[in-house]
Amino acid sequence: MDESGQNGVADERRVNLRIRGMFVEVYDILEPFFDPANSWGGQMHEHLAFRALHERFPKLSAEEVLVIVTAAKRVFGAGGKPVA
Repeated sequence: MDESGQNGVADERRVNLRIRGMFVEVYDILEPFFDPANSWGGQMHEHLAFRALHERFPKLSAEEVLVIVTAAKRVFGAGGKPVA
């Protein structure tokens, strides 16, 4: 056991691993909506990202779509790429 009293394995904090697993898959769908070259009057097309994601994955709830788009916004805002 380590100092935390665990067997060296951290507890998983995320509750929806399915969404986490989908993130890399939806990256290509969402990327154009956060690309500064595609902005209109300096504004991103975040509202269209919600629609595109919901149309591609209709079984996702509105809350799940929000979680994914919010995470994507953080990644694209940082200029990063998701890690596989």
